[in-house]
Amino acid sequence: MKNKMLVGWRENFSLPTLGIQKIKAKIDTGARTSCLHAFKIETFDKNGQLWVRFWIHPRQHDIEFEKVCEAEVIDQRSVRDSGGHEEIRYVIKTTLKLGPQAWDAEITLTNRENMAFRMLLGRTAMHGRIIVDPIESYLIPFEEPQS
Repeated sequence: MKNKMLVGWRENFSLPTLGIQKIKAKIDTGARTSCLHAFKIETFDKNGQLWVRFWIHPRQHDIEFEKVCEAEVIDQRSVRDSGGHEEIRYVIKTTLKLGPQAWDAEITLTNRENMAFRMLLGRTAMHGRIIVDPIESYLIPFEEPQS
């Protein structure tokens, strides 16, 4: 357990490279891939690279507040959701911050408007960093990002 954080089944993250100060995430050991809610996705070229611009409602149950984010597309993957439906999703790499720790992870973009959480943290992003206590919630104190 050396250097691994003990987390609950849900935690508050920030995604500083996307400008998202706080987002509630489900820690999902059943999911291999992490995903982030995006209700509108546009691709564009930036210096010869494929980039994506997407809109997100980072606050649970608040569709009035929107955040527009941009990131380089590092891949496109076929992902099967919990209902068994396959979808081709854009994959981005971004920094995840949980408490005092921060690390880069790959995240797919998909519409999660009707889901309980705007973000899922899958096993790949947890590897070597996290141990999950499935009974607990919010074990890591949320640190407000510095302005």
